[in-house]
Amino acid sequence: MLFENRADAGQQLAAKLTEYANRDDVLVLALPRGGVPVAFEVAQALRAPMDVYLVRKLGVPGHPELAFGAIAADGVRVLNDAIIRSARVSDAEIEAVSQAELRELKRREQLYRAAPPSTIKDRTIIVVDDGLATGASMRAAVLALRAEQPAKLVVAVPTASEETCDDFRDEVDDLVCAITPDPFYAVGLWYRDFSQVSDDEVRDLMARASQPPASNQRV
Repeated sequence: MLFENRADAGQQLAAKLTEYANRDDVLVLALPRGGVPVAFEVAQALRAPMDVYLVRKLGVPGHPELAFGAIAADGVRVLNDAIIRSARVSDAEIEAVSQAELRELKRREQLYRAAPPSTIKDRTIIVVDDGLATGASMRAAVLALRAEQPAKLVVAVPTASEETCDDFRDEVDDLVCAITPDPFYAVGLWYRDFSQVSDDEVRDLMARASQPPASNQRV
């Protein structure tokens, strides 16, 4: 099974989240940038507000595609000790990469958000990304969000490995993975179009999400 693109993935994911539709307590949070088009479709289908929640992967110096952890905008950091050891990442390198990614988080926060961050406390929070590979970014988001005392924390993604999904089941109140292919390999393999999401696309979807629901209907 392949998703046509992130919008298609969001629509299919929303079909598995109907218990959260038309509720005053629900907030959909997207992990930028790839999670935003998915979350937009989810929020529209559930008739729920949407916001972004900013986290960044921490890449091994010289091999940035290999994540040794992730960091959230408030500084909460999750580290993968096994990768740090095997890649011989020093404490100084960990700190340097963390500070660089924090600066990027602050830049994106100013770029994407025109209003103050949405209230998390006592709400049902659905955190959406376009898929889970190692889950490092999502784990950082979950840890940071827990500190803000949501009533219920839900992770929802179109695709992930069964192993990664299992790892999250004890960390959140509900977990929805639309498909869990085996073998999994990588998130992008399960999309026909997995092109990079631009800052402009994120801003456009955030603006559309802030409008009354009727204004966001597709023509």
